[in-house]
Amino acid sequence: MSEHETDHEQIRDIAEVPAVEVINTVAVHLLSAAAVKCGLTERGNETLDLDEARKLINALAGLVTASAPDLGDQHARPLRDGLRSVQLAFREASPFPDEHGKGPGEKYTGPVS
Repeated sequence: MSEHETDHEQIRDIAEVPAVEVINTVAVHLLSAAAVKCGLTERGNETLDLDEARKLINALAGLVTASAPDLGDQHARPLRDGLRSVQLAFREASPFPDEHGKGPGEKYTGPVS
């Protein structure tokens, strides 16, 4: 198969995927990466990188907040719950926790407690 045929096939494949599924997939990738960077793996502190986690959580919060009305409660609720979990994990892992309402993603979600 030529490179042109492969590109054409990928475009056709993505055209068939509903937007809600694409958004969910991206959000789950961000959520998983944030959890790893917050040290929420069996390797724990080996994977802890709060600078990277902050970036991922901010991106996830923006995506979830902006897309929630289009996702509907069935899809948005689990993403919000996961987001809240990594926001709390970030706070717990931080040696100097951010001020309430100033943590990663909280400018999009509001204060998390």
